[in-house]
Amino acid sequence: MKITLIEKAGWEKVARAEDPESGLLAFIAVHDSTLGPALGGMRLWAYDSEDAALTDVLRLSRGMTFKSSVARTGLGGGKSVIIAPASAKTPELFQAMGRFVESFEGKYTTAEDVNVGIADLLEVRKETSHVTGLPADLGGSGNPSPATARGCFVGLKAAVGAAFGSEDLNGKVVALQGTGSVGMILGKFLVDEGAKLVVCDVNQANLDRAVAELGATVVEPDAIYDVDCDIYAPCALGATLNDDTIPRLKCKVVAGAANNQLLDENVHAQQLLDRGILYTPDYVLNAGGIINVSIEFDEGGFDEARASKKIDNIHEALVEIFATAKAQGITTHAAAQQIAETNLKEGAAAQTA
Repeated sequence: MKITLIEKAGWEKVARAEDPESGLLAFIAVHDSTLGPALGGMRLWAYDSEDAALTDVLRLSRGMTFKSSVARTGLGGGKSVIIAPASAKTPELFQAMGRFVESFEGKYTTAEDVNVGIADLLEVRKETSHVTGLPADLGGSGNPSPATARGCFVGLKAAVGAAFGSEDLNGKVVALQGTGSVGMILGKFLVDEGAKLVVCDVNQANLDRAVAELGATVVEPDAIYDVDCDIYAPCALGATLNDDTIPRLKCKVVAGAANNQLLDENVHAQQLLDRGILYTPDYVLNAGGIINVSIEFDEGGFDEARASKKIDNIHEALVEIFATAKAQGITTHAAAQQIAETNLKEGAAAQTA
């Protein structure tokens, strides 16, 4: 395996790995470990280019820093991506990825993300101990998707309360972009409280489940932005909020599980504010998974009750962010950044004291 370091201003360590024998081509990025070891999921995706994969891992790792900072997980921000289609998954590929993770010597710990499940992580674990989210019988917290969905749900209710004056979801229409592992669970929470779903997905099996189990109405992927709804919930890949899509939105709230929803954080957060749409900062809303995993690092190991209580705090964190943004006349993204950066500065100061 050939590992090449990549210098990136603002990131502590970025590396590229290529292993011809297993077919691995991957990047790992550690953005900031001020508050603790960098933790972030492993994503497998058929990127159009290495540049696209590198851009993604940089954005995602930075987002993890702020996510863990606001959630006070005691962890830093990192991420890993593998350039490959899902059909290319093999034990050898993930074992090679495990060796790549191990080369960071504990500076980066991995977990599940898009197209990477527990079975894959078990192969990674054969080559490194720096893996979280494993089954309970191995001392782990298991699949983080339910925890992510739970956090999104309680946070979405906070957003609905701020935008509509009541957290009641009965009769609310939600345009759900992506009905995969997190989106489907979030959809169930919403339907159970009387919401109506309009969904899109590139996976027909996911759509079939959403129709059968949630009574959802299906639209084409590009049509989701034009749905007349109360809430737009992006739960697929990032950058869906941009110059092209924001003018098309017909909602009062944006609240979903996807990472890096804003193509340009400052510009597009302001565009949403100008349109009177309440944006729920993604890295606060979708922190349930990382909070769940972070409990594995506590003394005594993972405890589900402790994790659930901490996940439910996402609601109050967002209430505070919405109030701060309103009081200061700034975007909700800027308000969340204030909290994240304050926590990072306090962590850095504590280390030098």
